Amino acid sequence: MLNRLKQIWDNPYFFWILISLPSIPMVLDLFAPVREYGHLMHGSGEFSARFLVITLLVTPFMVFSNGADWARWLMRRRRYLGVAAFGYALLHTLFYIRELGTLSAILAEFLDWGILTGWIAFFIFIPLTLTSNNTSVRKMGPKWKSLQRLVYISALFTAVHWVLIGHIPPALVHFVPLTIAMLVARWRKQKRKANFEPA
Repeated sequence: MLNRLKQIWDNPYFFWILISLPSIPMVLDLFAPVREYGHLMHGSGEFSARFLVITLLVTPFMVFSNGADWARWLMRRRRYLGVAAFGYALLHTLFYIRELGTLSAILAEFLDWGILTGWIAFFIFIPLTLTSNNTSVRKMGPKWKSLQRLVYISALFTAVHWVLIGHIPPALVHFVPLTIAMLVARWRKQKRKANFEPA
């Protein structure tokens, strides 16, 4: 029984189902008689940021846990989490476009810093998602990691986007712990490296 449960838990399709669950009520709301796109934008944007934060926390988790099994389990699924973050960001963008309704309305506020930072974060996400596959890893070699590091810039623009549009408490709750975890993990890695260097 335990082996069967472990097989299910390790199945990537099961993981995809788990990370897709929050999107179900959002999609169903599209068929409601009265659509609240503002509510849908808020929910999809928050889930995008949450998956982005979890994606970036995987490395600190590995450092803090000394490579524990649960952290390695997350590490093997980090690309899935990143793609999920993009998927919810795509929903967020589509809901935003539908809320405004016209191209002229979208362009009218495109250069507003609160909106522009969101677009920049989204545009950075696109090549990262398109290359989140084994084929791209093999073909790009070391350049793949360099490209994927742009996710940190996307996270920065996401945080600024939230602050500028007035979602300051959620921005602090999501990104301050992430920043602290990343800085502490970096410090611990440097400390370990210094301890192993020959005198």
